[in-house]
Amino acid sequence: MLTATLCDDNAQERASIKRLVLDWSRQTGTELRVSEFSSAEAFLFSCETAPDILLLDIEMQGKSGVDLAKELRAGGCRSEIIFITSHFEFYGEGYEVDALHYLIKPVSPQKLSEVLDKAAARRALKPPSIVIRSEGETVKLCESDILYLEAFLHYVSIYAAGREYRVKEPLSAIASRLSDDFYRTHRSYVVSLKKITRISRGSVTLENGAEVPLARGKYDDIHRAFIERV
Repeated sequence: MLTATLCDDNAQERASIKRLVLDWSRQTGTELRVSEFSSAEAFLFSCETAPDILLLDIEMQGKSGVDLAKELRAGGCRSEIIFITSHFEFYGEGYEVDALHYLIKPVSPQKLSEVLDKAAARRALKPPSIVIRSEGETVKLCESDILYLEAFLHYVSIYAAGREYRVKEPLSAIASRLSDDFYRTHRSYVVSLKKITRISRGSVTLENGAEVPLARGKYDDIHRAFIERV
């Protein structure tokens, strides 16, 4: 499943591009969920997770598409950004935000399909990751950097790349977005099977020396999961 978001303050053009994106999805057999926003501000207010593909009109009232892209990149967003514009002079604006491509209005269906093919291929090559909201920022964490997750009251702490990220979201909801490389050892803990160095009857030891509890009855099951994934 890929996610795509359109952000354009012209409703007619937004509808036209959405139709082309859905046509590409059907023709290529790509499972795709599409959302749309009429302004950069609306996107920032309502969009909780960064999409795989972001189609941005450059010239919007209020915050421009380029300004939005810069803000998202500063927060760790790694969406494939496709700028859409009516003017050639905006070419070059996207280099510092690693834009995938520019499309000139009216958008060519064939050109859009080619760019979407490239975006989908790039997403397929990227390592598994998860996007979270932590302390007012949108952060993308590579699964390979995550050691474990710990739930406490209404928050979950994610320990990754030497840092702790606090997320106000149920542990089960976050765990459902992770791959099979992660295992729930206890009602309050999820660990990366690839980061385990030792498994005992009552706990699991990770690469950084941290020990997390292992619930009774899970010893044999985690051994099987560990052997299958490592």
